[in-house]
Amino acid sequence: MQSVNIVIVGAAGLVGQEIAGVLAEHTSALPVGEIRLVASDRSAGHELVALGRRLTVEAISVESFRDMDFAFFAAPNDVSAHYAPIAAQAGAVAIDKSSHFRMQGGIPLVVPEVNFDHIGADDRIIASPNCSTIQLVMALGPLDRAFGITRVIVSTYQSVSGSGREALDGLEAETRAWAAGEATEPRAYRDPIAFNVLAQCDAFQSDGFTKEELKLRQETRKILGRPDLPLAATAVRVPVRVGHAEAVSVEFARKVSPEEARELLRGQRGVRIVDDPAAEIYPTPLAAAGQDDVLVGRMRQDPDRDDTLHFFVVADNLRKGAATNAVQIAEALWLKRN
Repeated sequence: MQSVNIVIVGAAGLVGQEIAGVLAEHTSALPVGEIRLVASDRSAGHELVALGRRLTVEAISVESFRDMDFAFFAAPNDVSAHYAPIAAQAGAVAIDKSSHFRMQGGIPLVVPEVNFDHIGADDRIIASPNCSTIQLVMALGPLDRAFGITRVIVSTYQSVSGSGREALDGLEAETRAWAAGEATEPRAYRDPIAFNVLAQCDAFQSDGFTKEELKLRQETRKILGRPDLPLAATAVRVPVRVGHAEAVSVEFARKVSPEEARELLRGQRGVRIVDDPAAEIYPTPLAAAGQDDVLVGRMRQDPDRDDTLHFFVVADNLRKGAATNAVQIAEALWLKRN
């Protein structure tokens, strides 16, 4: 099989390194030939290992995309905004994890198991959704197709790795300080996150919702092709290293039983039912960490409405919520076009 040339933008960050790790697991379907690691001037010159190769991180430039098939962007919005069109013009397919292109018209926003058909033959920039959106639509997509969703309420419990390496380091430092009996000073958020819960992910907007909550609403609508779908979110940061959890309430156009929903989701690629209340088995972030499956459990019917289900969704936000979803987009495109 012909090899594929890849560049990772933001290769020194958490998601960039995770992309390299996931690529190493997908070589049978996505055989990597040349791989370039690029980042800001601050990270240029550092050595990193990717796919068993020791590579030097290069400073990003127009030349970074020459002769590349795919360009993975795990970088800030301004970097993606400037360089993704350059990558596309150079002949690469740019797969972007920033939020810059997600809601732009003409740019597909894709979770391959849910809406891969949104990618057109000429699309050269593809947006990968927010981590919390990805795991949500993995469950909502098949349920909406089968039963018709009329309303969604979701509350998220998001790990600190969603905020980057600084937040991970901050959680560890705060925890060590607490254990040593020292004052716990916030390191990455306004308030300490160790042994705390923060009812804020991203900045507040004028309507009282945060940008993270707005992303969940807008991105889910675009992915499902439901621009008017009623959806409201509350996004919360919790002292967990890796793995986002979501409590989801869904109203349907008709009566839907928990058994129907579980059976349907068992047939969804990338979803694993973890749901045995009698044995106290349900999804947890620790169980999801390092996995690509989205775990679904606590499936139950509303006690007052037979058209409403409540369930719990957990996924590794660095893998399926970021790196794996991007790699799966490239993998599916490569298999389709070759």
